[in-house]
Amino acid sequence: MTTKNDFYDILGLNKSASSAEIKAAYRKKALEWHPDRHQGSDKEEAERKFKEINEAYQILSDPSKKSAYDNYGHDAFSPGGGGFKGGGSPFAQGFGGQAGPFTYTWSSGGGQQNPFGNTDFGDPFDIFESFFGGGGNPFGNQRQRQIPRYSVHLEFMEAVNGVTKEFNIEGERRKIKIPAGVDEGTKINFGDFSLSVNVIPHEFFERDGDDIYINVTIPYSMAVLGGNIEVPTIDDEVKIKVKGGTGSGTMIRLKGKGAPNPHHKTKGDQYIKLNILVPERMNREQKRIIDDLKEEGL
Repeated sequence: MTTKNDFYDILGLNKSASSAEIKAAYRKKALEWHPDRHQGSDKEEAERKFKEINEAYQILSDPSKKSAYDNYGHDAFSPGGGGFKGGGSPFAQGFGGQAGPFTYTWSSGGGQQNPFGNTDFGDPFDIFESFFGGGGNPFGNQRQRQIPRYSVHLEFMEAVNGVTKEFNIEGERRKIKIPAGVDEGTKINFGDFSLSVNVIPHEFFERDGDDIYINVTIPYSMAVLGGNIEVPTIDDEVKIKVKGGTGSGTMIRLKGKGAPNPHHKTKGDQYIKLNILVPERMNREQKRIIDDLKEEGL
């Protein structure tokens, strides 16, 4: 029997880690071990580690699952795990095998089944809309009929812009349309199964709701004198003007340059945080100029 690694060790954390620290650690590890960044013999190891990292994050980012793991370890998610009345884990039935790119989970229905059957997914935008308020509670009948649950990992830009994924499901090609603007933890109900979205962190974009954030470093001279810089957005690059006398940490807002909102057909904003690069080394003339400025109280 293979021994599973500790979820905290996988992310390089201890049990006292905050939710923000867990998210930051996941972002760092996911970027480091994303399979697309590895080639040849390293790719298989990267895929294993990437899967392990995502599994750890799914547990530790959920307060109830994290609490269960903190108390009972991996037994909390295995059949017959200790610590729970009735001889089993309340999460044990929630994790099963895999089908295609998804992590297949099911509840009380017993063995693994293909939840797709011969269903044509059609356009899930309608289902997505009903899930988020147009058609009632998609979990309203779960006591009578619990549907299979899957998770899918999307690149940051796929989640922002929407994407159609095509997979082999029991020998048949299936298309699933993911609406633009989904985020980490978004759940979409497809009627006979639900899909939970996990978003792979971007190299430099960060997201908070519909807003996008990016850190940009500017030279000390530009902070003092001002100038123009080009900044990437999720759509294109834009040229912005930096005012003279800009301080480190200054935020610049680009209205309407954020992620689309799947509910309201609107877009968030992009925020640029300016960080000033202070030179570590200066020549004699540069130091003289700085000393002169210092004498003048600048």
